[in-house]
Amino acid sequence: MIMQSDQTDPVRHECALELEAHPYRIQQIRRIVSAQLRYWRVESLVDAAATGISELLANVHRHARPDKQCAVRMTLVPDRLTVAVTDHDPRLPHLQPMEPTATTGRGLAMVEAMCDGWGTDLLPDETGKVVWFMLRTPARQATLVPLRTATVPLEETAAPDRVAVAASVA
Repeated sequence: MIMQSDQTDPVRHECALELEAHPYRIQQIRRIVSAQLRYWRVESLVDAAATGISELLANVHRHARPDKQCAVRMTLVPDRLTVAVTDHDPRLPHLQPMEPTATTGRGLAMVEAMCDGWGTDLLPDETGKVVWFMLRTPARQATLVPLRTATVPLEETAAPDRVAVAASVA
């Protein structure tokens, strides 16, 4: 497994991993994705992103040919997180109707229900595909900074009902 993380751009963050999609690796990737999102301070996206990546990697494990080699790329920009899985199989996944009692086939439906958008792209020369999903980042809360006030001695005035007040903002 190879991991890269690019933190040079303060607005765009990326993390990429290469792996074979085996069940024990999928659990490792879930933990790495969770840790990376916490590092980027978007903890609210952890559950949806970890579930989505698990489903996409399970599809690679179950369906991809000729091999299980794949790459995961997470890209965080101010308004969204995009998670993409690339493999060597050019066959595109699609949502299929499922029976209520079926034990498989719900992965893409779950991804669609949890995310703000998803899709697929063929690689050049049909050497594989990218399956991706997008999650909107939560609106950043404004940080309140307490005002500093200056104490100004009251001046004696002719009218005792008047008070001089001064404040400053730093």
